[in-house]
Amino acid sequence: MSGRRSWIVALLVVLASGGFMGAIGSNSAAESSPTSVPVDAESAQVDVLLQDFPDADLSPVILVATRTDGGALSEQDLADVAAARERMNAVDRGVDPSVQDAPVIPAPDGEAAIAPVQVSTEANGAGLAELVTDLRSAATDGLPAELTLQVTGGPAFAADIADSFSGANFVLLTVTALVVALLLIATYRSPVLWLVPLLVVGFGDRVATTVGTAVSDLTGLSFDGSTSGITSVLVFGAGTNYALLLISRYREELRREADHRVALRHAVRRAGPAIVASNATVVLALLTLLLGTLPSTRSLGGLASAGLVVAAVFVLFVLPPLLSLCGRKLFWPFVPRVGDPEPTEKGVFFRVANAVGRRPGRAAVVSVVALAVCILGLIGTNVGLSQTEQFRVTAESVDGIDTLADHFPAGQSDPTIVVANTDSAQQVESAVRGTDGVVSVTQTATSETGLTELSVVLGAEPSSDGAFDAVRNVRATVGEIAGADAVVGGSDAQALDTSDAAARDRLVIIPVILLVVLLVLIALLRSLLAPIVLVATTVLSTLAALGVGSWVSQHVFGFPALGDNVPLFGFLFLVALGVDYTIFLVTRAREETPTHGTRTGIVRAVASTGAVITSAGIVLAAVFAVLGVLPLILLTQLGIVVGLGILLDTFVVRTVVIPALFTLVGPRIWWPTTLDPHSEDSHSTTREGVTP
Repeated sequence: MSGRRSWIVALLVVLASGGFMGAIGSNSAAESSPTSVPVDAESAQVDVLLQDFPDADLSPVILVATRTDGGALSEQDLADVAAARERMNAVDRGVDPSVQDAPVIPAPDGEAAIAPVQVSTEANGAGLAELVTDLRSAATDGLPAELTLQVTGGPAFAADIADSFSGANFVLLTVTALVVALLLIATYRSPVLWLVPLLVVGFGDRVATTVGTAVSDLTGLSFDGSTSGITSVLVFGAGTNYALLLISRYREELRREADHRVALRHAVRRAGPAIVASNATVVLALLTLLLGTLPSTRSLGGLASAGLVVAAVFVLFVLPPLLSLCGRKLFWPFVPRVGDPEPTEKGVFFRVANAVGRRPGRAAVVSVVALAVCILGLIGTNVGLSQTEQFRVTAESVDGIDTLADHFPAGQSDPTIVVANTDSAQQVESAVRGTDGVVSVTQTATSETGLTELSVVLGAEPSSDGAFDAVRNVRATVGEIAGADAVVGGSDAQALDTSDAAARDRLVIIPVILLVVLLVLIALLRSLLAPIVLVATTVLSTLAALGVGSWVSQHVFGFPALGDNVPLFGFLFLVALGVDYTIFLVTRAREETPTHGTRTGIVRAVASTGAVITSAGIVLAAVFAVLGVLPLILLTQLGIVVGLGILLDTFVVRTVVIPALFTLVGPRIWWPTTLDPHSEDSHSTTREGVTP
């Protein structure tokens, strides 16, 4: 593409993006959060049936009261709790004044009390967070010093999640940009060069957010703060990687071409296919998430894939004209000159690849065994966080649940719900009351459609294994009652359905991801054996990363288990992004092989791409680590797993394992293509680039 034409295309992209952003606007993630369970889950069916009941638009927050000295509550204390509840009722909650709340309920040990306060289910996101803040302020206004009040329950928990993300994405974006800027400065050692890719990728990230809003509007896929955060990290990380690859190839071409515009055209022509292939691989892998049943999984697939397409467009069409405008002086003070030494013939990565090429068997065995040891970290790994284990920061709703569990049955704050035909309601109630894990059962409402709602208090902590076992027991019990048509829902049932759906998604999506990656590599390399080897090494390094990451998460950071989506998202990002680096490396090896042979070609490929892959890996690992600024443990764990995995992939797999395996297999690695014209026998290692 000529210089004038590239400028026209870049301006069109920027102007179209600006107009698109002005027309669509950006999304407030907290206002649009996907439902947590598949639409066909039993708990989702309960939510639909509950719409036919009186007060279906109401949900209770729970006021939990204790004394600061840990003693028993007096009559005056209970009166103060009732007064606090009345102050909460005075807040505009979207509730008809005629709705009567249940009385204050003292704990069996007399040391705590609870009082439910109904709120409208119409409130969500930032509105719900503001409402719960007002309720908490009203409850503590004029409260005696000897009492401690906490507001918990389902709406309060949702409000704390929304509130925890208030401003978090701005912090994430700021910290991400700062980390990328510092690493680009360290990589280029230039006071100016780092700014160009950072501005391009940063603007692309803002456009990607707008595109995400449009995708949400068109498809009905909604997204929350965590989805937006992961997408922003992916766009920044992958976009910076593409820019690093392009600029690295541009620097290399400047050593051969006196005209920087010609060098840039060569760089785009030679690096472009690798960028397009790697982008297509990640996008296709992300689109496999649409096969999932969890709404959050599907929304991430749609939003992130659109964001990465935007990142590639900006790097390929907006970045080159800016590089052309500045010329060689952009690299000051380390300006590449014609005739400077080629990285394929010297440097640290040349020496490492040369050493691997001399003893490929030993290098392969040692590195593969080391990765296998890392996989052992998966032994004993638990998957699934309870409701009180979601936050990395303090949340009053979580503290309230813990306080309530110390004095009441743990399920008192958020009972499980059973909906059954009214004719069978009494039979269902009797059967459920005798079910393991159930503390109490109460019929709470009847609908005009002939259904009865039962409130079931479980003895186990919300979203714990004990609560899941109790829900399974209740479902099994009511399922045996003929004609009852009973279904079980509520928060614990939703958490169980979410966990089961996440397990199903892992079994379905992971094989499809591997198939997609394999097909892309076959199409790119026009080989069958090399893609199989590359996918196998990627799976090995991904499992090793999951092992190390889960061990670090549980034994270093003290998290009790991995979040439900960490294994799937971690596997997806590590496979797709790991193949990114594979494509950068192997396409260069394929370029070098016809001239230098397979063994020397892979050495030259490692030597020429080692620095840029290492820089890109460090940038991407650091960017994923930035997920730790967000308040959810799941996102922190994802940052740990993917960050460590990318470093393993960068320093072990691309630098040692793949060169060793390519050297061991020799020209047959390109089968059925006869890419290598040389006879690679035992003496060929003495040819150019590999010394004995």
